[in-house]
Amino acid sequence: MAESLNRIPFWFLRHGETDWNAQGLSQGRTDIPLNAVGLAQARRAAATLAGIGGIATVVASPLIRARVTAEIAAEALGLPVRFEPELQEVNFGEQEGRPMGDWYDDWIAGTYTPEGAETFAGLLARAVVAVNRATALPGPVLVVAHGALFRALRLAFGHEPNVRTPNALPIRCAPPADGGPVWEVVPAALAPEA
Repeated sequence: MAESLNRIPFWFLRHGETDWNAQGLSQGRTDIPLNAVGLAQARRAAATLAGIGGIATVVASPLIRARVTAEIAAEALGLPVRFEPELQEVNFGEQEGRPMGDWYDDWIAGTYTPEGAETFAGLLARAVVAVNRATALPGPVLVVAHGALFRALRLAFGHEPNVRTPNALPIRCAPPADGGPVWEVVPAALAPEA
């Protein structure tokens, strides 16, 4: 695979829940805000990340659901947020606002791309470039972005890509100590409810 990540550990955080997430709709680039559940999830993730400690840089997608999640986490960490346009969610074209369907497998395989959408290969290349840019900053880095983007990263990690990532669950992503091709992808234990 041409797309290879810097072999630098980092934290990944998918944004909190939106109304479209709750309804099972494809969001893509449609700029949907967090709902009340999503705000609570972001606060809980922020407490978890503050408890872990050591994060030096927060880099986020500029879409509002990721931006607000990142701002909540960064406030708990006492850090500013840097925005990386290449961390934006995939453009799902005609599928945006429609129920998520079984077309994902074909999209990931490259045999179907919705009209007006970005290919999975294009998303993969963009995601790797964006994360490499982020992990070149002082670390450990927290990357706050989106679910389909993390599916692409899962492929770059050597994992099955078509796995749904929970909203606002901090995930530690680390290259294998033995130099092998499969990264460790380990969710953090969430802080107790406040």
